[in-house]
Amino acid sequence: MIRRPRAVLGTAACAHFIHDGFSDILYVLLPIWASEFSLSFAQVGLLKTAYSGGMAGFQIPAGLMAERWGEARLLAGGTAVTAVGFVLAGWAGGFAALLACLLLGGLGSGVQHPLSSSLVSKAYDTGPRRMALGTYNFSGDLGKVAIPGAAAVALPWLGWRGAVESYAAVGLLGALAILIALTRLGAGRAAPAGTVEEDGPRAASGWGIRDARAYTALSAIHVIDNSTRTAFLTFLPFLLIAKGSTVQAVGFALMLVFAGGATGKFACGALAERIGVIRTVVITEAATGAGILLLLTLPLGACLAALPVLGIALNGTSSVLYGTVADLVTTDRRARSYAIFYTIGISASALSPFLYGVLSDWSSVPVTLAVIGSVVFLTLPFTLPLRQPLAVAPVSPSP
Repeated sequence: MIRRPRAVLGTAACAHFIHDGFSDILYVLLPIWASEFSLSFAQVGLLKTAYSGGMAGFQIPAGLMAERWGEARLLAGGTAVTAVGFVLAGWAGGFAALLACLLLGGLGSGVQHPLSSSLVSKAYDTGPRRMALGTYNFSGDLGKVAIPGAAAVALPWLGWRGAVESYAAVGLLGALAILIALTRLGAGRAAPAGTVEEDGPRAASGWGIRDARAYTALSAIHVIDNSTRTAFLTFLPFLLIAKGSTVQAVGFALMLVFAGGATGKFACGALAERIGVIRTVVITEAATGAGILLLLTLPLGACLAALPVLGIALNGTSSVLYGTVADLVTTDRRARSYAIFYTIGISASALSPFLYGVLSDWSSVPVTLAVIGSVVFLTLPFTLPLRQPLAVAPVSPSP
């Protein structure tokens, strides 16, 4: 039994805040790097792809490694590696160096989601686990809101290199604090000798998916939702700059989107409880697609006013999807079913900025955002295979 579960939750929430801050500070930096290093839109997209790709590729290995070495050391080590990647990025002199630094940072950040979720789940094994995981997820949204905005404010005084290195220093201190806190709490220790070997054969027997057709449809919605959201956030700053925005105003605009997204995670979860998962997904995805297309026609001031509302729909779908996975899989295989679901979605997020960057070079950013907004509507047909499985899904007892 883990002592002081709230302290474990607080430590995991801090890790989530730090890592989401690293991930989303990139949206402020990409236009600056594009200008300073004369990057094409494809290269801009590839920088985001390198970070997200590293993160996607290391999530499942991190979960397996934690079974032998424990979550605490891996989570602290991965946080330190991410911070070092950003320290090196502050010294980068060109595209290739930035690409390598972001790939390193993404690999380090791959530990955060599986290990922090595991820590919180273990700490609340006999307590309010869903509420605890919801609090943990919300902490990441706070990082998305705070860090891009703080970076935009700091840029005129520190420059982008100083801002990056300053936050990297925060990450290094955070890694040390995570290790000390989890060690004192007795959380995230390595499994006792023999545990992995004894549990291994049972854990390897399938993914526990009760309805492959519905799970595939849910994953397809997740792929489209994640890939279009990441691509939209990558190229939104360029649209705003073209409408007359400054870099500082771009940071403020991203704060508005992420603040709306944080609200959306709570609001859409509650909406799904009242009107159902499928109706909620249809509403949020339709609103996202229409909102992106609407931005193309609005002046800068109206865009800024619309961004919080768009953020609610943009981020709201994800909370509904994550909660629905449990309805389609067996309880004893839920962890690995979530692992493959997360990996598929983040892999799509990794690839999309590069592909949409190529499209932007071939056409323009407004054309790319129009395509992104249109692609969002492709999620709607995939809700049909979910109707019957969700109608008969067992109700999970409250933890």
